[in-house]
Amino acid sequence: MVLVLIIGDLHIPHRAHDLPAKFRKLLVPGKIQQILCTGNVCDRETYEYLRTIAGDVYVVRGDYDESASFPPSATIVHTPIRIGVIHGHQCVPTGDLDALSALARQMDVDVLVSGHTHTFQAIEYDGRFFVNPGSATGAWTGSYNGEVTPSFALMDIQGAVVVTYVYQLVEGEVRVEKIEYRKEVEAPKPAQSQSATSIPQSGVTPQNIPSSPQTGQFW
Repeated sequence: MVLVLIIGDLHIPHRAHDLPAKFRKLLVPGKIQQILCTGNVCDRETYEYLRTIAGDVYVVRGDYDESASFPPSATIVHTPIRIGVIHGHQCVPTGDLDALSALARQMDVDVLVSGHTHTFQAIEYDGRFFVNPGSATGAWTGSYNGEVTPSFALMDIQGAVVVTYVYQLVEGEVRVEKIEYRKEVEAPKPAQSQSATSIPQSGVTPQNIPSSPQTGQFW
């Protein structure tokens, strides 16, 4: 089992001062093995904060990230699951599932993580799983009329099964929703027994997880 934090669109300090205090209380070191960030981190201090939560951090470059060291995309493998990460501004129209599906096929991934819309989404489409963690700070965006709900996601990867928990801060309280995706994996073909006269063939071919997500705790 691997517990992965999916987070992005923080926009600190330009559009938000910090993560919500209730999110910081949840995101403690030692619980999460890996972080996948959809970008728009915007300052070095926030990036360093993410590294205190987990040592294995992947950040892709958002349209407001100044750091050129962040790549435009990343692919992470937790066999048999392949996860692709992009910011999402590459997708036209923004957030369109058909466009995201085309990107997922190009990257050859089972799960595509993207941001940019500042709105959470977790949906299975065309045999793949698409996750947008939204904005962890609830940063405003010109493409959305209204107040943005702060959110992030946790993925509990168990072999071919990905259980995603979304954490949203609604009216000052953390609410949790669970979504499950299962990759269809072909069963291995049974080995054929060889007769006495056959010719032999050469060669040989989470730690702690949210056991009670309703409480908003990781343990």
